[in-house]
Amino acid sequence: MIVTLIVVCEVGFWVLLAAGLAFRYLLRMPRTGLALLLCEPLLEVMLLVATALDLKGGAEPNWTHGLAALYIGYTVGHGHRTVTWLDGHAAHRLGGAAPPAGPPRYGLARARHEGRVWVGSVVAAAVATGLLQAAIRYVDDPGRVGSLESWQFVAWRAAGIHGVVALTYLVWPKKEPAADLTKR
Repeated sequence: MIVTLIVVCEVGFWVLLAAGLAFRYLLRMPRTGLALLLCEPLLEVMLLVATALDLKGGAEPNWTHGLAALYIGYTVGHGHRTVTWLDGHAAHRLGGAAPPAGPPRYGLARARHEGRVWVGSVVAAAVATGLLQAAIRYVDDPGRVGSLESWQFVAWRAAGIHGVVALTYLVWPKKEPAADLTKR
């Protein structure tokens, strides 16, 4: 049931996002579009409530509950950035706005950008860990919560790997190519 709900939430996220952007830019109804975009966090609340009810109903804590916590954490850590990025592209393609600036490609500016994205992963891991810890306390049976505890490790391992990748942009920054003077 939880996996199905995660899939429904993911599909719902993209449907609400597409509808919100369509109302904002195609139908020229920015308030309605904004209202649809603001409904997206309700999907995560619905998933959180369903997961808690599943555990309260006596379900054995397993990987689906851990995946739900990671999904909610990812949405909190990266959802706003994702929606903002897509909104900028929709404004350009559908609303006639200037093309959105992409991330910096070189040097310290790129390293700062990657660091900010990594902070989103740290927030995602922290939220997932908090939700998993709440579930562990809610279940209150050390013999049944091993799966939930292992998902806390998964969340921080993902954030750690992302941190190493982000750090490579600082340690080995990509240099801007030199201007080719022979092509003048």
